[in-house]
Amino acid sequence: MDTRDLWHSHAPDGYICPFCQFAAGDVSDHGNRCELSDLVYQDEDLLVFIACDGFGPHAGHAMIIPTAHREALYDLEDELLTKISLFSRHVALAIKLAWNPEGTSVRQHNEPAGNQHVWHYHLHVFPRYGDDMLYRQIRHPLEVGYRARLARELAAALEQILTAHA
Repeated sequence: MDTRDLWHSHAPDGYICPFCQFAAGDVSDHGNRCELSDLVYQDEDLLVFIACDGFGPHAGHAMIIPTAHREALYDLEDELLTKISLFSRHVALAIKLAWNPEGTSVRQHNEPAGNQHVWHYHLHVFPRYGDDMLYRQIRHPLEVGYRARLARELAAALEQILTAHA
């Protein structure tokens, strides 16, 4: 069976991908809500940054994306998916180190019915707290300066985690 027949792209014609722009270091497009100060980590394969929206009283979480455009989970090569998965553990540990949450959660969405809103694969890594009611919260925009502070804190913690796992 050819699995490419099981789904199709949902990106509209002429889609300008904000995450591709961000990965290239350009957030000048008026539709791009990312800021360069959101960046936590980048290498040739993936990028980690603070999401521009928060959920509930403990707002602020990280996202991991491939630097190359891949719309959904279905598009990821096995090696890239493996790297993202392994890196999600590093990011979760860095979140524990940086912000001392009670736990972490990881989630990812595909296609409109799966709640995907940006047509570039992204994996959310959340700090979790017993009272956060994360899955019952409406998302809301986070102030750029707040995101920049979180990015700096998480970058420092991630550097420590990566050094420990080297």
